[in-house]
Amino acid sequence: MAKLYDIKEGDQFGIYVLIKGADRRIARNGNPFIAFRFQDRSGAMDGMYWSASEEEIEKFQVGRVVFLRGERDTYQGTPQVKIKALRLAEEGEPNDPALYLERISLKKEDLKEMINEALFQIHEPTINRIVRKILTDHEEAFYTYPAAKRNHHALSGGLAYHTVSMLRIAKTVIEYYPQINQSLLIGALILHDVGKIYELSGPISTEYTFKGKLLGHIVIMDEMIQDTCQKLALDPDSEPVLCLKHLILAHHGKLEYGSPVQPKLLEAEVLHQIDNMDATINMISQALERTQPGEESAQIYPLDRRSFYKPNFR
Repeated sequence: MAKLYDIKEGDQFGIYVLIKGADRRIARNGNPFIAFRFQDRSGAMDGMYWSASEEEIEKFQVGRVVFLRGERDTYQGTPQVKIKALRLAEEGEPNDPALYLERISLKKEDLKEMINEALFQIHEPTINRIVRKILTDHEEAFYTYPAAKRNHHALSGGLAYHTVSMLRIAKTVIEYYPQINQSLLIGALILHDVGKIYELSGPISTEYTFKGKLLGHIVIMDEMIQDTCQKLALDPDSEPVLCLKHLILAHHGKLEYGSPVQPKLLEAEVLHQIDNMDATINMISQALERTQPGEESAQIYPLDRRSFYKPNFR
């Protein structure tokens, strides 16, 4: 059966998809509608279900598999679904949500091996113990959660994959700039997004949790480090711990981007730049994968709605 991104603009289709997002909204005429985000293994695409009844709003919940009939459309430069009909997948049909999850290209075992190699690069004992303890206590979630609800690395295993991608960049940066504190940068890099396992609900129905909405993953991670210090009888006010926490708190770079403090350590600025680079390249790469050579990609909302051109040559 065809996938979402196999279908060309203007084509009619009927396929099974996962409801990745379902936001109840009110139209200008006062009628409720559902802003859907559908997903299969080719990617995710939005679609509006106009004049939805209360029964339909209750029925079409995030995490359910549906049979979708519609037309492939484009809205403001972004691929979209024009919904014709929608129903829940029935018994005997492919209704397992796991069938529709995008997956990373690396196996869990390969990711674990790369993370374990990085742990041996953390020579400062306090930071090493904290990182190992947190990873051990949250291993299953770390290797299955996405790195975001949407935009970058928003797929099953995306959190670990994003971390490994950043570690590869960091390795080259540290070789070129030996003045960087390797233990501090690698330790904070591994932990920087681990708070998302509490901020987000999981890989299938990826929504913000109540805790995630109120605190955010940065504050959650800061609390996790504090709790780990208590469990391991470590001084939370020691220089290594305070520097580690600073990198976590500052990794979004600016106050308006969600960091409570701006980077005040070299390693904090480097972590922010590596994180931003990997997330940005991932978003652009995803868009270009669905773009023909000689054409422009769909608009990427977090990047000022810019489209990116895909050259004909290599």
